[in-house]
Amino acid sequence: MQGWKLKTLVFLVSQGCTLLGSSIVQFALVWYITMESSSGFWVASLSLCAFLPQFAISLFSGVWADRYNRKLLIIASDGLIALSTLGLALLLPLLKTNSSIFPALLLVSALRSLGTGVQVPAVSAMIPQLVDKQHLMRFNALNATLQSAVQFASPFIAGFFLSFLSLRSTLFLDVGTAVVGISLLSVLVVPTVRAVQAGEGSSMVREIAEGLAFARKQKWVARMLRTYALFIFLSVPAGFLATLFVTRTYQQSYLYMTMVEVVGFLGMSLGGVLMSLWSGWKNGVKTLLVGMSCFGLLAIGMGVIDSIVVYLSLMLLYGIALTMVQTSTITLLQQRTPAEVQGRVFGFLQMMFSGALPLGMVTFGPLADRMPMRMLMTLSGILLLLLVLAMRFDRVFYQAQETTPRPPHQP
Repeated sequence: MQGWKLKTLVFLVSQGCTLLGSSIVQFALVWYITMESSSGFWVASLSLCAFLPQFAISLFSGVWADRYNRKLLIIASDGLIALSTLGLALLLPLLKTNSSIFPALLLVSALRSLGTGVQVPAVSAMIPQLVDKQHLMRFNALNATLQSAVQFASPFIAGFFLSFLSLRSTLFLDVGTAVVGISLLSVLVVPTVRAVQAGEGSSMVREIAEGLAFARKQKWVARMLRTYALFIFLSVPAGFLATLFVTRTYQQSYLYMTMVEVVGFLGMSLGGVLMSLWSGWKNGVKTLLVGMSCFGLLAIGMGVIDSIVVYLSLMLLYGIALTMVQTSTITLLQQRTPAEVQGRVFGFLQMMFSGALPLGMVTFGPLADRMPMRMLMTLSGILLLLLVLAMRFDRVFYQAQETTPRPPHQP
């Protein structure tokens, strides 16, 4: 195995280890609140705490990813997540009622979200340091496959722990997997790419402004960020409210929630394998829009049908389409963004995700308490198809060549 391939594999495995514990805890928190409250308000509140801090810090973490050692940033963010989880595990026995447990879960979710907001731009910008440009789609797909496989296993583990052990036991497991992931990453030697050395006269505000100016000037990048934000917002009813939909429509149990999550992540794993072998069409935007189209059609189908078996079958395809969208988005931005500014661009992408998702939860969560969720899912699917149609006939977005623009001017 070549050196760069081994380094990339070690990096992906280290991130898979930390993701395993984090994913288990996230499922456990959402399921615990869903089962204990059966409230769209509390589910939406947890989502807000899980994503709004990412939105707030991503503007700065993108600059840090361009300025500082990305490996150290990832280690520091993993450490913050692990410490906040450990704190909740130690505090939990002192909390006796849901009125005290729920706020604690929200607080820890917010702290974990801060760590994720620092980690995600650094990880996305670090992959091109390890992988040649022509292999980016395949290795991004491999990363998606590994992450989906981890998340595929996570619902089983979370369901087992919640059913036979406790919420607290999942928290300790997360701390253990974080230690393993940090240990693997710490031995990896990765070259550092910096847009501006710290202390060379460039302020944080100026670097953020330069990143924003780059995103505005490069029309394709600006359109990609907006499109991704709209996609995430419209994917909330059929995707992020899936467990709430299943408990209301079919059966309220950990088993059904586990089935939905497992099938969805199985689809994502299959999508990652497909993309790693196929790499999509030559025009990566076509791959992106086909994935979004399938996503919209499947959302409509899940809103119309009334069979748990058919629903799970559509959820499997839904996962494949989601991987097509996410892998294409990340690869296209990696290919069309210079290394010196990638941290900031992926910081902006993380802002789009962590801003659009809670906005979608705030919009669709309360609506789910007042109108049929089937109607919400169908409407969101139709709007996704309209978005795809608009972007397909946007010449700047669809026909842009795979070129890497110049980075912002540095003094």
